[in-house]
Amino acid sequence: MADIPGAAEPRAGGADTTAAPIALAEVALLASVFVVAACGLLYELVAGTLASWLLGDSVLQFSTIIGVYLFAMGLGSYLSRFVERQLVATFLRVELLVGLVGGLMPAALFVAHNLLHEVAGAAAPFRVLLYALVLLVGALVGLEIPLVMRILKSHFKGRWQLAELVSQVLTFDYLGALVVAVAFPLVLLPQLGLIRTGIVFGLMNAGVAAWALWLFRAELRGLRGHVMACAAVVAALCGAALAADELTTWAEDRFYGERIVHAASSDYQRVVVTAGASGNVRLFLNGNLQFSSSDEYRYHEALVHPAMAAHGAPKKVAILGGGDGLALREVLKYPSVEQVTLVELDPHMTRLFTTEPLLRQLNHKAFDSPKLKIVNNDAFTWLEGHDEIFDVIVVDFPDPSNYSLGKLYTTSFYTLIDRHLAAGGYVVVQTTSPLLARRSYWTVVATLEAVGLTTLPYHAHVPSFGEWGFVIASRRPWRTPAALPAGLRFLTLASLPALLQFPPDMDRVPAEANRLSNQVLVHLFEEEWGRVHR
Repeated sequence: MADIPGAAEPRAGGADTTAAPIALAEVALLASVFVVAACGLLYELVAGTLASWLLGDSVLQFSTIIGVYLFAMGLGSYLSRFVERQLVATFLRVELLVGLVGGLMPAALFVAHNLLHEVAGAAAPFRVLLYALVLLVGALVGLEIPLVMRILKSHFKGRWQLAELVSQVLTFDYLGALVVAVAFPLVLLPQLGLIRTGIVFGLMNAGVAAWALWLFRAELRGLRGHVMACAAVVAALCGAALAADELTTWAEDRFYGERIVHAASSDYQRVVVTAGASGNVRLFLNGNLQFSSSDEYRYHEALVHPAMAAHGAPKKVAILGGGDGLALREVLKYPSVEQVTLVELDPHMTRLFTTEPLLRQLNHKAFDSPKLKIVNNDAFTWLEGHDEIFDVIVVDFPDPSNYSLGKLYTTSFYTLIDRHLAAGGYVVVQTTSPLLARRSYWTVVATLEAVGLTTLPYHAHVPSFGEWGFVIASRRPWRTPAALPAGLRFLTLASLPALLQFPPDMDRVPAEANRLSNQVLVHLFEEEWGRVHR
């Protein structure tokens, strides 16, 4: 056995090991298992989060990323059997590779997504790169634990019996995974962001390599080469950490094509606000356009006023979603309104549109209204937790592009809405494009009808999105408003009837209700919008 600092002499026969002192190298290697497990799970979480942000459908992305990653780890474990000599040198190389590739993976994928979208205009090339990197990192991570176990067994003969060795290694492995699983959503992502989190854990892998290099320096061949490789990886990761902000800004500038005035990753999404030379302000969530100031008034006037004006004198109003305050701006145009409850999951959105002067100008400082109560909570959970009744409920969620959003378009959710709606009240729901996603649109209508509500489908043209659909639902028939608030830029009493007319290419088609148990709407939406973007 090589001369390892702190190593205990093996006992004859290798039977009684209870009194053998624990060697420094043993402690270091077991601690390395903890770090290795933490890093391995972190790369998996980062890849899944980034894929869900950039590709949508978080359930699908996390499921496939985890499946591919676990398969790759199994492949790496299998390949470890072919490593017969120079175990420590191989372990060093694996640590440096996984630290470099895994640590830089978030930055590389983020930049690649923007560049490939610009060149190819499709998600397929990015998906190929994403899963190639997940396979590579997973295979390298799969090599790590078998190599550590074999190093412990070969360098401390007689110290470890197989059962004890496996128990010790797996204990540290699972502990490392637990720590990262808790720290990632609560500390790492909010404080460091995806890119810097990946780099920090890449440096931890490089640190394990440096520690092993020092411990086993006496037996390593080409020590100078290993030292230089370790230094090069650390330097590359430190350089990436210093350039993280510039890298993100450069990539997003190329993707969005306009000056970015705000970019941040909240606990739930990537929030980007751009401002064009003409003064046009646009909001993007996870790369998807949410509004353009050049025509958002068309969308929000069509969303709010047909229901609000038809009610006559609404006093209590709930807005579900709408963290930008633009629907709130329209609701506050009614003097009869005494209380508005705005339920927005992401507190970053409500803070941003409450404090940023450019955005406050857009929503007419609506968040300053004394009539407003802000609730930062999941709308489904919030509706289940109280029994308030509202005259009008405005539902302004993003489209059902994944199962987390799809639950907000189900019979279960609309049943909750119905319980909170006054007898003469109206709920209005934004419901994607009846032209580009026709079956998806009429599925939402059918879902509202399945809970016993009477529906009024209508649509409006919003240049940034094309034909866009809405549905009013209630327990009483909708009636044509007698008046609209003064100063509207799009909607008039004369133009209202035209919004209710559907030409043949948007007219109703058979559709089944979207239920929490099947979420057919998510599949339909992905299929229809997927054709549009191909």
